[in-house]
Amino acid sequence: MTATWNSSRPWRGIMVATALPLRDDLSVDYDAYAEHVRWLVDNGCDGVVPNGSLGEYQTLTDEERARVVRTAVEAAGDPARVMPGVAAYGSGEARRWAEQAAEVGCGSVLLLPPNAYRADEASVRAHYAEVAGAGVPVVAYNNPIDTKVDLTPALLAGLHADGHIVAVKEFTGDVRRAYELAELAPELDLLIGADDVLLELAVAGAVGWIAGYPNAFPATCARLYRAAVSGDLRTALPLYRSLHSLLRWDSKTEFVQSIKLSMDIVGRHGGPVRPPRTPLTGAVEVAVRTATEKAVAEGHR
Repeated sequence: MTATWNSSRPWRGIMVATALPLRDDLSVDYDAYAEHVRWLVDNGCDGVVPNGSLGEYQTLTDEERARVVRTAVEAAGDPARVMPGVAAYGSGEARRWAEQAAEVGCGSVLLLPPNAYRADEASVRAHYAEVAGAGVPVVAYNNPIDTKVDLTPALLAGLHADGHIVAVKEFTGDVRRAYELAELAPELDLLIGADDVLLELAVAGAVGWIAGYPNAFPATCARLYRAAVSGDLRTALPLYRSLHSLLRWDSKTEFVQSIKLSMDIVGRHGGPVRPPRTPLTGAVEVAVRTATEKAVAEGHR
């Protein structure tokens, strides 16, 4: 089975985009984070992605961001199981984060395109070339909804042909891209980037999942992923239908707060979020709480 984690392709399998536990004073609880990383691995996840959007990297100081990576590496058991997000406004800064990841033994890094402005193709290619120069495998992150830069299948194929990326986290939800990408760059690994298209992209040939909701339900999500990528639809489809009202919150504006609330409900430490994010209230909070409690009642864990 090719959609599994291994040391030669450590970006495959279930890599959890980890939420970052914060204390009430909004300081980072590194001990809780280390325990969370260990718990995810112990419950069937293959590795972690610290300092992604779910980890609120934009609100961290440089010292906090570096320590989060070191904490994940120490807790994961194998540094190759850690794929830090290295996004930054400047390509030089992103490369420095990739160099830090290389220094501590991470198996890969996750990189957004330039996101301070609507970059053209030449700028995108130069950005990925600069970060790839750090010497650690680069997974591209395509999220044009937030970055306004679309890594189209043709552009991704070019980046792969240049030797600058090994995989892409595809967040658009457009499953048609999976087939076009397979035609243009068959050796480029497709990773599921949004929880609520997991089954569709698994069927289309994805070999990994950079995941949000395993932060709260790792064992069930691991079972769902492995059934989906192996073609066991008899197992995967009922699980997917059961969880979909929860998984879709990974693609909404309030995804950080939603996943942290779900973690709190199941007895993990999600905790607060840093501004400018604000806590969930009203109908959104009720919807996330209802979906999480439904999943718990159905025995998911």
